[in-house]
Amino acid sequence: MQIHVVRQGESIYSIAQAYNISANQIISSNVLQAPNELVIGQALVIPITGRYHWVQPGETLSSIGRMFGVAPQEIADANNLSIDEPLKEGLRLYIPPSPKRYAQFNAYVEPRGTTVSENLEQESRIAAPYLTYLSPFSYRVLRDGKLKAPLLDDFPAIASNSGAVLVMVVTNLENDGFSGDLASQILNNEDLQNVLFDQITETARKIGFRDIHFDFENLKAGDRNAYTSFLKRAKARFSKEGWQVSIALAPKTSAGQKGSWYEGHDYKAQGAAVDWVLIMTYEWGYSGGPAQAVSPIGPVRRVLTYAISEIPSRKVMMGQNLYGYDWTLPFVKGSVAKAVSPQQAIAIARQYKVDIKYDYTAQAPFFRYTDEDGQQHEVWFEDARSIQAKFNLVKELDLRGVSYWKLGLSFPQNWLLLQDNFNVTKL
Repeated sequence: MQIHVVRQGESIYSIAQAYNISANQIISSNVLQAPNELVIGQALVIPITGRYHWVQPGETLSSIGRMFGVAPQEIADANNLSIDEPLKEGLRLYIPPSPKRYAQFNAYVEPRGTTVSENLEQESRIAAPYLTYLSPFSYRVLRDGKLKAPLLDDFPAIASNSGAVLVMVVTNLENDGFSGDLASQILNNEDLQNVLFDQITETARKIGFRDIHFDFENLKAGDRNAYTSFLKRAKARFSKEGWQVSIALAPKTSAGQKGSWYEGHDYKAQGAAVDWVLIMTYEWGYSGGPAQAVSPIGPVRRVLTYAISEIPSRKVMMGQNLYGYDWTLPFVKGSVAKAVSPQQAIAIARQYKVDIKYDYTAQAPFFRYTDEDGQQHEVWFEDARSIQAKFNLVKELDLRGVSYWKLGLSFPQNWLLLQDNFNVTKL
């Protein structure tokens, strides 16, 4: 699979000709809404076997092989080169496909309001073949230990038909915020926990959940050990049913990290208590903050490097956003950026005739535009390049896989690249 970045003067037809495939193959793969109006800087996935690489100064077959996870001799053979032959700058090399390893993938799906939209169900059907787990968000714990259910509609059938494990996500959400007080009440009262565990067991048996996933956030620092004990009790209870237990943890870089979102989470102890862990490595750029990449590669790497120092790497899933944000400039505290899909971001750049740029430090695309009212905007989102950088990190750190927040915002390139990089584990 090739990633091609559109340059000045290129058309869908000239790009197709360069790779000896049809324009329709590129249009279909990328779900291009306006194939005759490509945006300069737009990343396209080219559906070919293997990829091409243009030699940069100082590169060797060995360094290129390490970059793509392919043996140098394979590259030499594919291009009729001697293994010791110096490479000329600008030489186009064909890189054979690298071996794929198995990995697990989870995606949250969050119905809002009183009905599940057709778009949300359709996006779930598109994604489900690439998922190990499908996670409707969420069952809310009430103060009496009982549960308030989310809208499920066809999600159990979608998971079943694609061989994905249906995950029961349990949260301490209350009044649309994560409540430390609610969590504390549950975590320090075994009688309430017994009510909750009974409710979970009854629901999971009835609907067919096979993984119980706790997303307890904004915990009090004093409840850190209580949460660990709670997870141990949950694991002992639900393992008897043959179910996994998993958790979501805030993105920390040290055990003693301060802040209400971090102090209640103990990577080592809580990671040891469950089957797998999702690290929420996104929202550096968030709707209520200033414009920046949502999941810049540097901070993501630092969090995950710390995580695997405390938790076995094959227990750890990297969190990945499937969206970006459109911020109004200048940023004013209290303002809220609009969430956009990668497809929507490209459409905005096309509408306002601006080029897409790429921040190689953050490994994320962005652009600025001025709307009809003269207001400036800055958009950061995800594209094929940024997602490939994250897949490379998953392989480098030998992680369990990737967990997506959240389905509903279209990003077809992600699923193409996922399939190109990994074999999806189905349990």
